[in-house]
Amino acid sequence: MNLDMFRDVVNTARSEIGKIVHGQDEIVTSLLVAIFARGHCLLEGPPGTAKTLLAKTIAQTMDLDFGRIQFTPDLMPGDVLGANIFNFQTGAFTLTRGPVFTDILLADEINRAPPKTQSSLLQAMNERQVTIDGVTYPLGEDFFVLATQNPIEQQGTYPLPEAQLDRFLFKLIVDFPDRDAEFEILSRNRSRPVGADRADDDIAKILTGETLQAGRAMVDGIRLDDTILAYIVDLIRATRTDAEVRHGASTRAADALAAAVRARAAIEGRDYAIPDDVQALLIPAMRHRIVLGPTAEIEGRTPEDVLSNILNRIDAPR
Repeated sequence: MNLDMFRDVVNTARSEIGKIVHGQDEIVTSLLVAIFARGHCLLEGPPGTAKTLLAKTIAQTMDLDFGRIQFTPDLMPGDVLGANIFNFQTGAFTLTRGPVFTDILLADEINRAPPKTQSSLLQAMNERQVTIDGVTYPLGEDFFVLATQNPIEQQGTYPLPEAQLDRFLFKLIVDFPDRDAEFEILSRNRSRPVGADRADDDIAKILTGETLQAGRAMVDGIRLDDTILAYIVDLIRATRTDAEVRHGASTRAADALAAAVRARAAIEGRDYAIPDDVQALLIPAMRHRIVLGPTAEIEGRTPEDVLSNILNRIDAPR
């Protein structure tokens, strides 16, 4: 696959998603960056902002197996991974596979389950395999988690542990659409029965397994000069020394950001990365990976504020 073919695939996927989801073009592009960078995504926003619809529509454009878990306070790790069940007929234990055994996993309202259940995804997201009763089972190279969560200020939510957050390439904030987009949503849906699922509409499966493999191979070949790598390293290290940050970003975060920068460059039609790619992705890739200190929290600072200051402070390569 060459760069022009890759851009055609991406633009076609955008068009298909746009049939269902309106007013979220930037988030759709970020999700496509994550898919081709082999990263997982976390969507956060208030109820009713089409987070689940967006996730299901993305899945419909991909010709891969799709599974969904509705996270609830009583969900247990075995409900996610599966368990070995004793078969009285054979006298042996048989693995009953959980919904994690799929290609695309929608973890809906992930922060409504307690941390013990959330942590059942740690190995799956990091290694694309799971271990059950001492036996390791592969999940496949296409395994991709798309999680949604409500803001942690809302009732009935549990904050995701730092180790869990670090597995997500991006945390994307899904806000309410603007007035024109909201009017368009209502206009398109006024003849639809109440409660009908828009994601059931006819969506072409653009991203087949072969297309994803070829696209990712092309993204891996995007040129990332030492100056860009040094810029990424300097930005990440700045999160660890900033006076407003208690815990900075990890080396895994730096590596994930570099992969995303390649994917964005390809989507923008370039076979090389530029500082603009890094600057555009730093906040969505790091907002969930830094922990603010007490002074910043008292002053009402946000991770986005701190990361913007770091971007302004660290000189970009010319």
